[in-house]
Parts: sequence; structure tokens; C-alpha cells
Amino acid sequence: MKLSLDKLSTTELADMLAGLEREYGHVSANRMALDLSRGKPAADQLDLSQDMELAIGGDYRTADGTDARNYGGPRGIREARELGAELLGVPVDAVLAGGNSSLALMHLVVETALETGLWGDARHWRRHTPVKLLAPVPGYDRHFVLSESLGIELINVPMQDHGPDLDAARALITNDPNVKGMWCVPKYSNPTGCTYSNESVAGIAGLANDAAADDFVVLWDNAYTVHDIYAPGDTLASLYDLAKPAGTSDHVVQFASTSKITHAGAGVAFLAASPVVLESLERRLSVMTIGPDKVNQLRHARFLKNRLAEHMQAHAALLKPKFDLVLSTLEAELGGLGIAQWSKPRGGYFVSLDLQPGLARAVVDMAQQVGLTLTPAGATFPYGRDPQDRNVRIAPTYANVEDLKVAMQLLTLCVKLATVRQRLNQT
Repeated sequence: MKLSLDKLSTTELADMLAGLEREYGHVSANRMALDLSRGKPAADQLDLSQDMELAIGGDYRTADGTDARNYGGPRGIREARELGAELLGVPVDAVLAGGNSSLALMHLVVETALETGLWGDARHWRRHTPVKLLAPVPGYDRHFVLSESLGIELINVPMQDHGPDLDAARALITNDPNVKGMWCVPKYSNPTGCTYSNESVAGIAGLANDAAADDFVVLWDNAYTVHDIYAPGDTLASLYDLAKPAGTSDHVVQFASTSKITHAGAGVAFLAASPVVLESLERRLSVMTIGPDKVNQLRHARFLKNRLAEHMQAHAALLKPKFDLVLSTLEAELGGLGIAQWSKPRGGYFVSLDLQPGLARAVVDMAQQVGLTLTPAGATFPYGRDPQDRNVRIAPTYANVEDLKVAMQLLTLCVKLATVRQRLNQT
């Protein structure tokens, strides 16, 4: 068992540093080209959906007789909405099926809330400026970039083991009508892998009742809803069901997609909302498009019908060895040293690594110098600013196992080297 660095003398730390620097010098002379920066499915995962191309088979008619090749159907075909309902655990009538990007649907919702409102009345976010959204951190960088691009101010809310700190969230929303909503990735959250507890989901369902803003919205990005890796997978309470008794159904919009289920760049995205919100979004959407790609929707609906769980088990079989490798390497190389903590997710696409404060940028830079690309330090916080400069997101999915093994050795070497240097500089 390794000794914590706190128990080592200055001489012992200096000896350790010399050995780590020799090892780092060796790998520098054999620069790699490795990438753990983005949560992309690997080619073998994409291959699981090759038979989807056979699903149409020359028959473009939907169950109600619609020709999927033609214009129309702004909410998507029913078969696709049934798939979205299965993913999100909501009634099919609550679902809009769109194009390939859930991020595009998020942009639609946020921009509509800003400019015309989601409720068919005078409420819209620009009535109060500056417009603010709560951002659980560490969190999903795309949510932050989307918000920033629309001039929305982001306010950090700490992520806990069971979900966002709701006491902190309530303190921020109770007296400030400019705080208009909160982003959430509720299952296998990006990057921590946390799944919100039942109590957290119930609390989030009631946030609109606590908010000073009468146009508060929970933006519920359930991107990893069926992305279990270890059995049994986590169970997430239904925000849809909990919002009804809370009277907040008009203040919740949920999102999902098949992007990490079938083909990442050619999937189907979904949102779920109340009737009044769906009507507002459909009006907004009608000026942008005459309808989504219904052929792709039909292809997906037929391919995944009655076999979604089986399909996701095949994904899990490919991902489990990679996550096992990441977690076992972190434990073998850093466990017991008292220098880092990491998440142990049961699904999703990421592992979150917390270093000693002040070291994330140094570690990411050191890794880059020996050919390992990581998500930029700070990316899991709004504006790229991690207040403690300690969080590193690990994305194991795209690399093959052999490359991942080398990448994790490089990463843990950089962590140890940066930490020992920091300790010696502090003595």
C-alpha cells in the first residue's frame, strides 16, 4: 500500500520527484498521439447500428400512412415520438422529435424563452436583464457555450454526490427574478457520472415555485438516460411525474437523443414539454423548417423498436473494459497517495478527476507536451474558469483499449509529477 504524500519527508519527496522526472523525460522522447478529450463513441459502437440502413427497405410509409419522404410533420412522426417517450419516460403526446441534434433543440428552447416566451403570453426572459441561468459545476461545456452565445450569465451551483446543491440554488433564485432556470444532466451527469437522487429530482420539480421569476425553466438534458455500463444501472426518478403535483409542468423541458445510441452525427433528437410549451415551440420552429428528416426518424424507430435494451447492452459490453481500465489505473497509480479523488460512474461517458487545487492546467499542459490531449482545464465550468483549477474530465470511450492503457499511464504520471513539484515548492 502506498504512503500518502503527507507522510513523506522532504528528502523522500525529492527522491520521488527525480524518479518521476526521469520517467517523464523518457516518455517525452517517445511522444505519442493520444486523445481523451471528447466523449465520442468509437467505431465499434457505431458499427452496432449498421443494420439500421436496412430498416427502410424501400418502405417509406409510417404506421398512419404518411410518406416520410415528403414535407410536413413539425413534431415528427409518431413512431419516432414513441421512441422519445421510451427514452424520457413520458407520454408520447408530450414529445417532439426533431433532427439529429438535441443541442439544436436546447438552443430553440432557450432562444424562444428569451425572445417570445414559452407560454403564449407576455412572459419572456428579456423582460429582466441580465438574464441568468444556474449551472451545476462541474458540468457540460456545451450548455455553457450555448448560454454564453445568447448573452446569458451563468452562475455556478456546486454538484454534490446526489445532484446539485439545492439549498444554494434556492438561495440564488428566491429573490432574483433575473435567474430564469437551471441546466441539469440528471443521469450519469457530465462529467461526474452522478445520478440525481429521488429527493433531488423532487426538489428540482418544485424549483419554479420557489423562484422569484415567473418564467423559470428547468432544462433537463437526459443525455445518458439508457447509457448504463454496469448492471444494475442507476434509476432516475421521473421529473415529468413529480412536476405534475408540484404544478410546474409548464416550467420543465426535457431533452434526449440517439446520438450515442446509433450514429452520433445522424441520430434523432427529442424534447418533452407540456402542451402549452410544445405549441409555443412549434410556432417558433415553423419559421425555421417545414419538418424534420422523417426518413431518418422512421429508420431509427424501426431499428430500435422492442430492442433498445438489447442494443444498449451491446454498447455496455464495449465500454465496460475501458471504464474498468480507467478506474483500476487511477486506483493503482494514485490510490493511497492522498492527492486526487475521482468519480466511479455506473454509466455515461466520463470520469471526473479532482486534483489538488491549482494543478489542473499544469497537468493538462504536461500531458499535451507528451502527446496526450485532454479536455481543456476549466472546460467543465462556465467561461472556462475552474475556481480551484482542479477538475480534469476523462473521456475513455473513443480510444481503443491499448491506447487508453498508455494514455492513463501518462495521465497519472503527470498528476504525480505536478503534485510532488507543488508539495516541494510549498515546503
